[in-house]
Amino acid sequence: MHKGFVLLNCDLGAEEYIVDELKQMENVSNAYLTFGAYDVVAEIETDNQEGFEKAVSIIRKLSRVVSTMTLNVINPE
Repeated sequence: MHKGFVLLNCDLGAEEYIVDELKQMENVSNAYLTFGAYDVVAEIETDNQEGFEKAVSIIRKLSRVVSTMTLNVINPE
């Protein structure tokens, strides 16, 4: 099991749209609206690193996503 987080900045007013899109994705276990430096945090769970990278790639291409930061969990439980 591979786990990580994607922190997203999106267009103003697109936050709820992005969260709805993320929650429909197969490998997104949770998506949260946040206050602070990032607008949305997505929790990703895949079988391996390759699947994780593919999921992140799809997220980065979502409409109205401006920028992302990816955090890989080193030792998921």
